[in-house]
Amino acid sequence: MTELRIEDYRIPAADLGPENPLPSFRSPEVDRSAILEASITAEDRRYLGWRCGYRVLPHRMQDGYNRDKRPRAFRACVLENEILRATFLPELGARLVSLYHKPQKRELLDKNPVFQPANLALRNAWFSGGVEWNTSQLGHYYLTCSPVFAARVRGLQGEPALRVYEWDRVKCFPWQIDFHLPPGSPFLLTRARIVNPHDVEIPMYWWSNMAVPEAPGTRTLAPAQTGLTHVGKDTFGCVPLPQYKDLDLSYGTKVRGARECFFRIEGDQRRWVAALDTEGRGLVQTSTPRLRGRKVFYWGMTPGGRRWQEFLAAPGQAYLEIQAGLARTQFESIPMPARAEWTWAEAYGLLEADPAAVHADWTQAWKTADAALAKALPADALALFEREAAVSATRKPDEVLAAGSGWGALERRRAVVQKRPDPIPPEYELGAPGADQAPWLELLEKGVLPQRAPEEGPGQFMTQSEWEELLEESLRSGRSDHWLGWYHLGNMRMEEFDSTGAREAWNESLQRCRTGWALRNLAILDARQANSVALLGPEKTEPATFESCELLRQAWETGPRPVALAIECAQALLHTRQYEKLRQFITGLSPEHRANERLRLMGAWAALQAGALDEIEPLFSCDFATVREGEVALTDVWFAYHERRLAAAEKLPIDEALKQRVRRECPPPRQIDFRIAME
Repeated sequence: MTELRIEDYRIPAADLGPENPLPSFRSPEVDRSAILEASITAEDRRYLGWRCGYRVLPHRMQDGYNRDKRPRAFRACVLENEILRATFLPELGARLVSLYHKPQKRELLDKNPVFQPANLALRNAWFSGGVEWNTSQLGHYYLTCSPVFAARVRGLQGEPALRVYEWDRVKCFPWQIDFHLPPGSPFLLTRARIVNPHDVEIPMYWWSNMAVPEAPGTRTLAPAQTGLTHVGKDTFGCVPLPQYKDLDLSYGTKVRGARECFFRIEGDQRRWVAALDTEGRGLVQTSTPRLRGRKVFYWGMTPGGRRWQEFLAAPGQAYLEIQAGLARTQFESIPMPARAEWTWAEAYGLLEADPAAVHADWTQAWKTADAALAKALPADALALFEREAAVSATRKPDEVLAAGSGWGALERRRAVVQKRPDPIPPEYELGAPGADQAPWLELLEKGVLPQRAPEEGPGQFMTQSEWEELLEESLRSGRSDHWLGWYHLGNMRMEEFDSTGAREAWNESLQRCRTGWALRNLAILDARQANSVALLGPEKTEPATFESCELLRQAWETGPRPVALAIECAQALLHTRQYEKLRQFITGLSPEHRANERLRLMGAWAALQAGALDEIEPLFSCDFATVREGEVALTDVWFAYHERRLAAAEKLPIDEALKQRVRRECPPPRQIDFRIAME
């Protein structure tokens, strides 16, 4: 018997905090051909890097969280039969946080005991554990820490099934996943559906990411003889599996540094990936052919890799990721034709295979697992499920269990008002637009974007071309001819790489009312044009110039003064090495702003230059929340501090010999060591 119910999921949880009110503009596309080794085939090269430039608008960044975890009850959707119990959190992107095998009393996923956001996603905040669903753009999805819709639908045999769905605001398409757990099924079955409602091709991206327990002897298997991985610091190549140099890429605890490998599954070979323990048991994921790619990611066994594991969860908690995607790698999108609808099925469950064979020769190992999977769930059975589940995929829900955002409802309303085709399937129950959508709804229905006082902030952003047309018409008519109308128009133009149009709009905004919001954006524009730097993602700060520093100073003096603007002002001063001005700026901030960890970190660099070493030591006992994956700022400060300390104490020059000595004699505390350079 299958049951779908709502219950509380109680864990210690950090607060997400407020969203960042400053827009984070997209970066130009990056040519990745220079990093590809000759071993990469023409087929593998075809879409590598295609349409993968960093992009987050119209979403706002989620960077206001901390590490103060308190008990919290999330609303969970639990789908259960006689064998499996699957727990989903619609408040957090419908993450599958637990898949429990009842007969073996075994958790198949890495079940994170806490909710702790960290700086790894497109919008910054991300948390580890379970299975997440990433679409639209390269990276952890925009809604990984945001609510999505969940509904009860009727499954294949009349049993309840769970549907999760949303409207993607970036590329403007609807997506859904229907989860089925028929009576007696040892596998959680999913049917995914994405629709391109446009008359033009769009770049599409999808990866289902599974966190599973990492333990000595756990082996990752996939039916491939070769893989794509880093073969140098900045080089990507094709290698035989499982051995690369002295590394066995199939065992995570034998890999020193962080490592990812994309399995090159060839031809008609069934697509699957599994992580099996010393007894030959563990999670397997398989799919119908459309989900082509498979990947494994290890944090590695260095101090930094181990630190990340506990930083994201708790001491003693360790996981690895096995993943499945539309393309062969995550460094690419693939073209989705106009008006196309793509579907595929996935299955998640326990795989059991002969442990001696699983841990033997690579080919024997994966072929043994392949045979065990064929016995447990034949490929034809999964294909049949995908076809049969098409009927329930378009059924209206029996009950909406959780609400997502109001943006889909606003999009549906736009289609009605403008007498255009509804881009969202009619079976999606989307509720009504809410407070975040209210200003844009007024623009749609009354032709006016309501003005706000600068102190209230600019509100939520919009980048869609249809809304840009509405705003331009409202500005031409004079109905939205105020600072906010021109400000939002500039944002839309900037997102289209129309820098001239963006500058004109922001200058018009300043003519209506001088605000820090428009001055800040002009500073970003000046810095980008001066440097011609293609930013790779949110971890890259804007390449500041002295001119952009001045504009940021004016933005700060003009106000409002959100902490996000203080951070950008400090970053610009640090980038241009104006250390004394940086020190003065931070000293003049309010106590609340000075307590921000990013400002404390930049203040440490200013203190180093001033020789105020006593001000830096407290930094090393802090528990930083927003350290970015790959960021080494904390250890850089640690080493620089000890270089200056020893140089002053022993009257030594800060040369290469001293730097090497510091790295030998002054290892950084575990708490601040996040170094995870790829091997």
